[in-house]
Amino acid sequence: TSSTAPDASDLGGIDAGTSDFLRLWWNTQELTTDNAINAWGDVDLTSFHRLNFSSTNTQLNGLYNRCIYQITVANAFIRESSDDQLASRGITGTDATDIKYYRAEARFLRAFQYWVLMDTFGNPPYVDETTPVADKSYFPAQITRAKLFTYIESELKAIDGLLMAAKTNEYGRADQAAEWALLARIYLNAEVYLGSGNGKYTDAITYANKVIGAGYTLAPNYRTLFLADNNLNNPETILSINYDGVSTQNYGGTTYLINASINGAMSPTSYGVANGGWGGNRSTKNLPQVFADYSGNTDKRAMFFNSTLDITNETDFTQGLAVVKFKNITAAGVAATSSNGVFCSTDFPLFRLAEMYLINAEATLRGGTGNNLTPVQDINLLRARAYGNASGNVTAVALRDVLNERQRELYWEGFRRTDLVRYGLFTSSAYVWPWKGGVKDGTGVSANFNLFPIPTSDITNNPNLTQNPGY
Repeated sequence: TSSTAPDASDLGGIDAGTSDFLRLWWNTQELTTDNAINAWGDVDLTSFHRLNFSSTNTQLNGLYNRCIYQITVANAFIRESSDDQLASRGITGTDATDIKYYRAEARFLRAFQYWVLMDTFGNPPYVDETTPVADKSYFPAQITRAKLFTYIESELKAIDGLLMAAKTNEYGRADQAAEWALLARIYLNAEVYLGSGNGKYTDAITYANKVIGAGYTLAPNYRTLFLADNNLNNPETILSINYDGVSTQNYGGTTYLINASINGAMSPTSYGVANGGWGGNRSTKNLPQVFADYSGNTDKRAMFFNSTLDITNETDFTQGLAVVKFKNITAAGVAATSSNGVFCSTDFPLFRLAEMYLINAEATLRGGTGNNLTPVQDINLLRARAYGNASGNVTAVALRDVLNERQRELYWEGFRRTDLVRYGLFTSSAYVWPWKGGVKDGTGVSANFNLFPIPTSDITNNPNLTQNPGY
């Protein structure tokens, strides 16, 4: 949020505690779906699970501005770290080599932020390192979703030889495998971004295979992926957002995910936040019910608390099962270091190996070629890990089965909205969940909600921008 204090923000127009990228992105990806619903009664968050958000939604404006801010910061570093700039400053040798790696990583992070904008808002303004900085008469042009896809694709491929090799970079920094993983992700969603008939499923398999072949392995214990020492002995995570309860204090990130998912009656100390527990986010019944057994006794991925599935009151946190996937404790059960018993040290996995197997399974079923396994084998790798044996293995897999498996494997990791849009179910009446459309039992909504609106403030101030349809 800011480098000055946990309750300070480098963005205007939004509460500092909510201005963290992960918190904003997670809210738009999970609270808008069957995976999560918020109990605080905040108008902006309520409009997420009701799917009736508008162009003045502070949370949406925050995500939009946060992405553009981070793109702007990346642009500045890229501009100042060119070969000419390094030479003019007398930077040579290992320092110059290191900066070239940093520059490639900045280009990756910029591409990632543009992917978020492409996925959520569709047609944002485009700026890069050549964009005028201090010219108040300059207004960035709007880029179409299709052209932005092409830019992201070409930029990621351009840095392939400039990033450090897979598994050779410092933990938490992007390498080639992160680039391949993002390419696989955008290729799986290409028909959403480019239009029906423009699938790139073989490409998705190609790049998922590159990650799978890079030496990553599934962590033996699924639950350890979301604990405070998930930075240690973790063979699965490809790229993470790193947090520390002392040195990276803010009210977003996993501090938000952990505290907002428990309340005081749930013994916050057992989750590593002795003074925490905000009672905010919990699941709708659709999430636990996607598990054959949501007790967690068989499929260990099911991590829920409480017993009331139905939600008749949106603002009652005890209605709906609490999700206790992320915890601020170590694998040994010890609370991680925290400056105040609230801030957390659990890292968030942006990319991990399990997603690549799920991409391969779905892309194969959608017509892609090149998968070294069958979709059944892809899915059973994850299910065997979850069950600890072959008792949960399946013998057949259809497309809807992959969607359900993605929900079991990846819930609360920022995938669900994108997945439901890709399957045509996000706004459709063909699949509903409690309080979708503002109705207790759920209803379909207008298809324009598949994209978020560009903030009114940017539409007003930039004459080059056109609002997304329906807003």
